[in-house]
Amino acid sequence: MPDSNKKLTLREAASRFLVTLPSKEAKASQQEVYRFVRWFGEERLPASLTAAEVGNYAEQMAVSDTDYHQRLGLVQAFLVYAKKEDWSDGNLAIHLKVKKVKPRVSLSARKNTPGISLTQEGYAAAQRELSVLKVKRAEVIDEMRKAAADKDFRENAPLQAAREQRGHLEGRIKELEAMLKLAVVMSEKQEIGFKSAVGDSLVLRDLTTGDELCYTIVSPREVDPTNGKISSISPIGKALIGRGVGEEVEITIPAGTLRYQVQGIKH
Repeated sequence: MPDSNKKLTLREAASRFLVTLPSKEAKASQQEVYRFVRWFGEERLPASLTAAEVGNYAEQMAVSDTDYHQRLGLVQAFLVYAKKEDWSDGNLAIHLKVKKVKPRVSLSARKNTPGISLTQEGYAAAQRELSVLKVKRAEVIDEMRKAAADKDFRENAPLQAAREQRGHLEGRIKELEAMLKLAVVMSEKQEIGFKSAVGDSLVLRDLTTGDELCYTIVSPREVDPTNGKISSISPIGKALIGRGVGEEVEITIPAGTLRYQVQGIKH
């Protein structure tokens, strides 16, 4: 590969990577890949990134976000491609490791735990997902019965696949039921406030590039980066809560400092 490949900036590399993806995948990957780029600096060279820096990037992500693994996967795909195109000296994707999550505390041990704050939209979405999963569980159980009709269990791949699928469904169903049981739905504001809070959408202007961004602050369980929904406990989410129109926000990252100005707040 020519040496000129090593002179590509992170922004240029990200753009080249995204155009290789099908339109639907590119749309899903764009926000997360560019978030990674802004974190280290758009003019930074991929070849200059170190394993330690990439590892630290994974550490700053909120593991409680429901799409945590998906977000890591999108950035890993970008880093794998960067290695393939010889933009970096090594495969940095292997250093973007999933953080170990502490075992969940049983519901009986959380009787005095404060409720989980959810927006009305998030609560309704969880209810819909739970209903769909329960129907799917019934279908999988029926598939298991049909697959079990084959007496040779040693080579019964359909039965094994159905069992694994049911296990995933049961785990998610229990998680949703526990969440809804502890949920505290945030009521609509009686009057417009001056400061941002969970559930609000903020229009921001990047004071360095002039770009306009829009984020909606939600609970960690409602995160959807493709639609601009960020966790209230993520670095950016924490920095935006309690801000008013016109205020400037500074977020320290390895590449320096991100500086935004709040242009508008929709409650």
